[in-house]
Amino acid sequence: MAGVGIVKGFNPSFGPETASTYDNSPRGDEADSVRFLARFGDSALEFAIGTGRIALPLKEAGVDVDGIELSPDMVARLRDKPGNDSIDVVIGDMSRATTSRTYGLVHLVYNTITDLLTQDDQVRCFENAARHLTRGGVFVVGCGLPSWAARQRHQFIDVESSELDRVGFDVNRYDPVTRILDENHVEISADGVRFGPIRQRLAYPAEFDLMVRIAGLRMRERWGGWNGEEFTASSTRHVSVYEAAA
Repeated sequence: MAGVGIVKGFNPSFGPETASTYDNSPRGDEADSVRFLARFGDSALEFAIGTGRIALPLKEAGVDVDGIELSPDMVARLRDKPGNDSIDVVIGDMSRATTSRTYGLVHLVYNTITDLLTQDDQVRCFENAARHLTRGGVFVVGCGLPSWAARQRHQFIDVESSELDRVGFDVNRYDPVTRILDENHVEISADGVRFGPIRQRLAYPAEFDLMVRIAGLRMRERWGGWNGEEFTASSTRHVSVYEAAA
C-alpha cells in the first residue's frame, strides 16, 4: 500500500518565527494542566519545555522544574520571561538528552509526543522518561486522539477562524502507512499570507501503553482531559499517567 506522499519543502522546526508568535495563541487549558501536574510532587522535568507556558506557572505552584528542549529559539523566549532563572534547561532531543537527575514527575503535554516521527523514537522517549523518574514517580502524557485516521481520503482542510479581515485554516495530508500527518496552518489577512507547517506521527493510546511496557513503566490512570473527565469513546484527547515501579 503506497503512502500519500510528503509535502515538498516541509519544515517542522520551531525556529525564530514560530518562537516569536508561539504564545500569541494560548490553548485556554494551561491553568487546568498546571493544577493537574502540580499534584504529583515537588520536582518535575518537562520534555519539550518550549517557551515555558506550563513550566513557569508550575514553578509558581511550588514545583521545582527543569526542562529539555530541542529549539534554542523557544528557550530564548523562555529566558525573556520573569522567573526563568530558576529553571534549568538542557538543549537536546527529548528522546535522548538527559539532565542527569531524577524527578517525581516527567511530563510531555499538548501533543508533543507526536513530534517524534518514528515509533522507535517515541519508544526511546518513554525509555528516557523512565530513566529520569524516581521510584514511584510518574510520566504524564497529554495528547489528542488521531481522528484524522478515520477520514477516507486522508487529505482535508479544516477552517479554524473566519473574520472580516482574516481567515485561518489547516491544510492536512495523512499517510496511514507511516501515520505521518503533514499539517500547514495558513493565515490570510491584510498583512499577507503566513504558513505554519508541522509534521507529526499519530498514535492511539493503546500503542503508547505498549511503549511504556517496553520502557518498564505501567499505566496508573487515564482521563479525557485535565479536569479528570472520564475517558470514553467520544473523548477527543487523553491524559495518561504512567508510573515507575515503587
